[in-house]
Amino acid sequence: MVVLPSDNEIILAVNLTKIYQLDKQQVEALRGVSLTITKNEFVAIMGPSGSGKSTLMNILGCLDTPTSGEYYLKGKLVSAMNEDELAYIRNKEIGFVFQVFNLLPRANAFRNVELPLIYAGASKEEREEKARRALEMVEMKDRMHHLPAELSGGERQRVAIARALVNDPSILLADEPTGNLDSKTGQEILKLFHKIHDRGNTIIMVTHDREVAAHAQKIIYIRDGQIEKEERKGVWL
Repeated sequence: MVVLPSDNEIILAVNLTKIYQLDKQQVEALRGVSLTITKNEFVAIMGPSGSGKSTLMNILGCLDTPTSGEYYLKGKLVSAMNEDELAYIRNKEIGFVFQVFNLLPRANAFRNVELPLIYAGASKEEREEKARRALEMVEMKDRMHHLPAELSGGERQRVAIARALVNDPSILLADEPTGNLDSKTGQEILKLFHKIHDRGNTIIMVTHDREVAAHAQKIIYIRDGQIEKEERKGVWL
């Protein structure tokens, strides 16, 4: 595996392409995407539906592989990793937050948050301590014994964020995290993201909403599978 010369680069993507074969037609979801994300950066990836932003998110989260190009995560070439290494990355290094929450309906908030720790083989004592700490972080400690159906949309998203954080990942990937929430609740979730960022996490957030993207330090605009432009604190890059 190749180690990047800069220790501050947590993500480096070089000329990524992704081609899907649909019947006899080829669809280019990504067309030569290159980007760098540094440690503790808060980045928004913004674009219209079909722009390629979710495809890029899946590749950055090691949920999919590019057709060509190179992706380095924390200095290591992802294409050179074996399945065990990739599973470790997805469970320990990256936390995922989705628009639809993806909570188990018959498990209470505590059990939902505990689930990644079970997959990781943590002891009962460690699971309980970390799950409680994660729920406290998102201000859901008093609701930990409630089922998802007994929680509001904002509360369910807080539980999903606690689950994403329970293994202490360095990177949080959020795909339209406020998409199913009203504007007031969405703002509360974004305040929580700022709190998570302040404690040292790198955050990568996919959104189509300009107001949501404005919370990030850097906005990467993607259109038709290519990076159109980048903006950092009002400065075009």
